[in-house]
Amino acid sequence: MIMVEGEVTGKKYREPFSKGVLARSLTRAEMDPNKAYTFASKIEAHLRDEGVSVIDLNDLIVIVREKLKEEDEQIAEKYGMWKRIRKCKEPLIILIGGASGVGTSSIAFEVANRLGIRNMISTDMIREVMRKIVSKELLPTIYESSYTAYRSLRIPPPPELDEVLIGFRDHVDTVSIGVEAVIERALTEGISIVIEGVHIVPGFIRDDLVNRNNVAMFVLTLHDEEVHKGRFYSRCRQMWARRPLKRYMNYFGAIRRTHKYFESQANKNHIPVIENIDVTTTIDSIIEDITKTYGSEEDVGKDKS
Repeated sequence: MIMVEGEVTGKKYREPFSKGVLARSLTRAEMDPNKAYTFASKIEAHLRDEGVSVIDLNDLIVIVREKLKEEDEQIAEKYGMWKRIRKCKEPLIILIGGASGVGTSSIAFEVANRLGIRNMISTDMIREVMRKIVSKELLPTIYESSYTAYRSLRIPPPPELDEVLIGFRDHVDTVSIGVEAVIERALTEGISIVIEGVHIVPGFIRDDLVNRNNVAMFVLTLHDEEVHKGRFYSRCRQMWARRPLKRYMNYFGAIRRTHKYFESQANKNHIPVIENIDVTTTIDSIIEDITKTYGSEEDVGKDKS
């Protein structure tokens, strides 16, 4: 039996080499599952041929990457990125924001799956918890959608100001308190998590949280309005959809105004803006950006500024 030797929190451990575990790692680098298991079997055969009975985990990763390069350079690079992220000791907090309909939930799910992150939460869920705690009389805007929050403003804004954005900012500012609490808890407990939704707006979450190297924020956009509309049509065709298409179309202009606000806030706060047309390209961009900072273990947990 071939044993793999690794280290967790300064303590050595050994476990049997598993083709299944290696294959799952490879699928997260977008290798076909059948090919991944076949490749894992080749690695096992190579180790046996070399007479290896115990191998250090880092040495195993090097061998896997070298063998991958012979078959697919792109998969080898993605596998290397994933492993660098997985090796880091600090929890990874990924924040994915964007206006309603741009695809934050689907991208968050795929990113979490690719990186092996088991925890994911929508800011809509955080808002729902806050609704149970705080009455509508105290915080009326969170009882609206982000793009209709202006309808519950206590004091109507002057006509020269954009009431949609004023309502949106009030809505986001309130829910951001709950988002910050989730981030703080994840950091304290050492839990990696992906948080997504319309309330992840650059400039609204405390700097001491978002400026850590193990906290990464992204904003998704769709510049083409017809493509954006198409996402709502696609969403509302799903059997589980609860919100009618008519509501989105009635407020599409307001949604696009929040969309532009996301972009301006992202540019102002130097947050990556990703055009979410192709899912694979979006995921690759997010993981590549994370690897640039989080992939360097000695820098994890430090302030980005």
